[in-house]
This record gives sequence, structure tokens and C-alpha cells, in this order.
Amino acid sequence: MNIVSIILQIFVVLFAITVHEASHGWAAFKMGDPTAYNLGRVSINPLAHIDPIGTILLPVFLALMGLPAFGWAKPVPVNPYNLRNPRRDNLVISAAGPLSNILVAAGSLVLLLILKFASPSVNYFLRSRELSRAVLPQGFFPLEGLAMILYLAILINIYLAVFNLIPLPPLDGSGVLMGLLSDEAAQKYERIRPFSILIVLALIYLGVLDMIIFMINFFLSLVLR
Repeated sequence: MNIVSIILQIFVVLFAITVHEASHGWAAFKMGDPTAYNLGRVSINPLAHIDPIGTILLPVFLALMGLPAFGWAKPVPVNPYNLRNPRRDNLVISAAGPLSNILVAAGSLVLLLILKFASPSVNYFLRSRELSRAVLPQGFFPLEGLAMILYLAILINIYLAVFNLIPLPPLDGSGVLMGLLSDEAAQKYERIRPFSILIVLALIYLGVLDMIIFMINFFLSLVLR
């Protein structure tokens, strides 16, 4: 993987994370909590959301290792006492992040399909092994570069959405699930929080996260080729 491809991956990860966190803040503001808004977190400025490890070091490390870049940003603060209906509103706030990534991925897919049918060279590039290895052709190929950005936007945004929807605290999926459970069931579910990191590590060890990436790539191969 060359330096250009690494930079593109990091750029897309940064954009995906920024949209994700800004959507949490926007949803919280709409639900009655202005905390994130007052702190400038309802913004598409990446500087408002950067976490040194999750937003910079981890994506760079993964990209250098030839793995799909991934990361996280500073969590958006939410004051539940400002929410009109804390259980329902927290569900909406939690779902807003993954939903925003799905919408970005869908929009990127539409643009990529338009580019595919409009340009024979892009169509050829999408069928090549270079794309699957996140490598651009040698030389100056702006349309292929744009295709690469859109492809990475689809891959990374879907992965970010699916990963965050895993129902383990503090991932967004836990907030969605908590909003659907009864009070008694939610209290019992909350007991797994101390073990969440161990469960995530187990999922990584068992290859579940790799399977997510494989399924996304398989889906894209069917749609684009």
C-alpha cells in the first residue's frame, strides 16, 4: 500500500468519525440537551472530535499494517436530565451515529455507481485487484482516485455503523437496546458493562470483526463488478 492510499484511508476515517459524532450531538440537541451544541461538538470540523489515540494513532497504525483503517473520536457528552424522555431520546441519540454513517455510505455508493457507468476507465479499475488492495494505478488518475475515496467511504462507514451497533456498552448498539428493554431488563443488561471489553476482544480473536469486513467487501464486489 502506497502513501497516497494510506492518506486517503485516514482522510475517510476522519470524515466518517466526525459525521458520526456530530450526528450524536445534533440528535441530543433536538431531544432537548444542548450540552454538545454548547461545547461546539455539533460540527463537521474534525478538530472538535479528535481523540489522539482513536482518531490519529490507531488509523495510521492500521493503514501502515495494510489493514482497513478504523478508529473513534471523543464521546459526545449527553446530560440525561435535559432529555424529555430519557429512555426514548437516548435510543434516538445512540442510533443517530450509525444511521449517519449508513446514509454517507449510501450516498457514496450512488455516486460511485454513476462514476462507474460514466467512465470506462473507472469501470475497469473497480474490477481490478488494485482496488481490493487499496492501491491506485501508477500515474495521475483523478477519476480512479475519486473512485477509491468513494469506495473507502462505503467500506469504512458501513463498518463503523455495524461495529457501533454491536449491543455492548459503551457502543451505540447498547443505547439502542436499552431503549427497547423494560426497566427491569435494562438493569440486568447493564451488568455486562464491566465485561464488554473482554467480549469485544473475544470477537476480535474469533475473527468476527474480520468477517464483517469480508461481508462488506463481498457485497461491494457484487454491486460494483
